[in-house]
Amino acid sequence: MSIKKITCHVVAAPVQRPFTSSRGWLYKTRGTCLVEIETDDGITGWGECYGPSAVAKAFIDTQLAPRVIGRDPFDVEVIWEDLYNRIKDYGPKGMSIAAISGIDIALWDIVGKFCNKPVHKLIGGAFRTEVDCYATGLYFTDMDRLVDEAVEEASGYVAEGFKAIKMKIGLGSIKRDFARVKAVREAIGPDVKLMVDANHCFSVPAAIRLGRALEQLDIEWFEEPISPEDIDGYVEVSRALDMAVAGGENEFTRWGFRDAIVRKAMDIVQPDVCAAGGITECKKIAALASTHGVECVPHAWGSAVGLAATIHFLASIPNQPPSLFPMPPMLEFEQEENPFRDHLAVEPIRQVKGTIAVPRGAGLGIEIDRAVIDRYRVA
Repeated sequence: MSIKKITCHVVAAPVQRPFTSSRGWLYKTRGTCLVEIETDDGITGWGECYGPSAVAKAFIDTQLAPRVIGRDPFDVEVIWEDLYNRIKDYGPKGMSIAAISGIDIALWDIVGKFCNKPVHKLIGGAFRTEVDCYATGLYFTDMDRLVDEAVEEASGYVAEGFKAIKMKIGLGSIKRDFARVKAVREAIGPDVKLMVDANHCFSVPAAIRLGRALEQLDIEWFEEPISPEDIDGYVEVSRALDMAVAGGENEFTRWGFRDAIVRKAMDIVQPDVCAAGGITECKKIAALASTHGVECVPHAWGSAVGLAATIHFLASIPNQPPSLFPMPPMLEFEQEENPFRDHLAVEPIRQVKGTIAVPRGAGLGIEIDRAVIDRYRVA
């Protein structure tokens, strides 16, 4: 069996209620780059790239696909190393790695379909048959109703069965952020886990001040408090706070995560399988984190393809630390409007009472609805 063709599908859809975070980017559309790999045996695998879709497509079409076509899809790691060494002189981070991620995920999908096994069986097995998930939301939408809107949205997630919620912060005022988080905590009660995500908008002193205030609200973790490049700053924030500090969604490969993990700059690392190097590389990042007593809770933002890949990866991560009553890593289940998360798979991935079943079908365990791709195709 050999790889016959690689096609990148760039898709985008308008958002009815645009939203933003502390970064100030107004999301008016949702889009992604889906990677389709076909073999001469007629097996098709699907992957996804995080980040600007047109850039991912350009990388794959011009730099990566010519090196992959004709090869054995079972040589997943051999292909990964070849592609990385092809681009590392000019792209050891960023979109080049996201492009490799999409190819890697699609290869695992092919191998699983050929063997008639789910991906998690091929990467070591599943430590759990279902994963706990948390709702990511509470972005900034109506700037005149920031508190009321957050309370209403969070209460809705609790009514839907979620047992954990992550909300956005970064309103330019520690008092405003604290008041909004406090209102959400009071609305959802003490038994629902609550996390905050700053999208790296704070300075080190501001992050420490806000973090100390938020600790009284029983916050599970403080995500991306400061700029991702500032490892020394992360060390300061992590040492100053009792709550866990998380980060890493915009880091790439085991080499990119190495210093943060070895120095324990954060308590939780969050590689994204569609960005950090695919399933192959994220397994290595998770192993490195485990070696140093750092938790791995992956970031997830994208379509049903990336979500399914993340679930398989998450299922394969052991509890850190192992115990009689473990606290397993949670799946990020982002809840803003996204037709590619909700409709791309013929059978959508759904949560029930705060959990999602690990797919048991071959490969990623989802069937792609090509009509959705055709409807929203950009390139």
